[in-house]
Amino acid sequence: MGIFDFTAGFLLLLPTKILAMIVITGAAGFIGSVVAGYFNRKGIDELILVDDFSRSEKKQNFLTKSYHSLIDRDAFVDWLDANNAKVDFVIHLGARTDTTEFDYSIFERLNISYSRAIFTACTRYDIPLIYASSAATYGLGEFGYSDDHKIVNRLQPLNPYGRSKNEFDKWALEQPQTPPFWAGLKFFNVYGPNEYHKGRMASVIFHAFNQIKEKGEVKLFRSHHPEFEDGMQLRDFVYVKDVAEVIDFLMREKPGSGLYNLGTGKARAFYDLAVATFKAFGLEPRISFIDTPVDIRDKYQYFTEAKMSKLIDAGFNKSFMNLEEGVKDYVANYLISGKTY
Repeated sequence: MGIFDFTAGFLLLLPTKILAMIVITGAAGFIGSVVAGYFNRKGIDELILVDDFSRSEKKQNFLTKSYHSLIDRDAFVDWLDANNAKVDFVIHLGARTDTTEFDYSIFERLNISYSRAIFTACTRYDIPLIYASSAATYGLGEFGYSDDHKIVNRLQPLNPYGRSKNEFDKWALEQPQTPPFWAGLKFFNVYGPNEYHKGRMASVIFHAFNQIKEKGEVKLFRSHHPEFEDGMQLRDFVYVKDVAEVIDFLMREKPGSGLYNLGTGKARAFYDLAVATFKAFGLEPRISFIDTPVDIRDKYQYFTEAKMSKLIDAGFNKSFMNLEEGVKDYVANYLISGKTY
């Protein structure tokens, strides 16, 4: 497949003479579409958006964006071979992100082989690259949550998704030839607008909102760990708008290449998240607990907290939204109205 014009509703070949571009893969997805919207708000619309655009439930994430063209995911590497001189930067956010998928061959194809092809092309054509890694690489946190390259080979992810991300991180760090600048971003628990299509994989805030709207209460997972009370499982929740800010910073500043954590550096409880969601509704909390599903129970992270010193030392000095601020913005400005960013 090739280049699509969804506004016209048919397949066409777009003009080949274009100005320097920013490529965003995964642009119909959650984080990718927010990053595209972030650039649009900065007056940047010379964007090449890459994804599988066949899923109707994701159309609202990109049809409202300003862009030069849409490239089918399977055609992108060939497109880059032909158009590399016109590309300023590649932001590779496209991946299979389902942590409940256990067919590793799917991750090998979409998260490893495809990412290697993009990394190799960016190296060949001297194009800077940012790609999505994940805090799922840290497993149970046996070696902490530092983005120090020395621990990457020792990490023990809990599921095939985390394993695939760590395998690619290891591969990237081993390459003798690399893009002129590259960064692998270890996303912690990202939440915010444009995740309507994610189903079970959407953030807990998204599910809490819908539970409150439908039943007036929130059900959280019960703790199956003796050191954690029900609802007091801790995660580093980071608002997707802050993720876009960090990507913009790295593109502009191009500090040392390598892996960077992307969280807030402050773990918060799921109970706090639920309370904040009720507050955004103007309601008193009604929270109960259910057993964690058996298929993910032994692969469940009870604590994550990003060590953020590398990014801060690189010069990023903007404050991240705290959980209450992020939830309020997400609920009031997006979930209640169903708007995208």
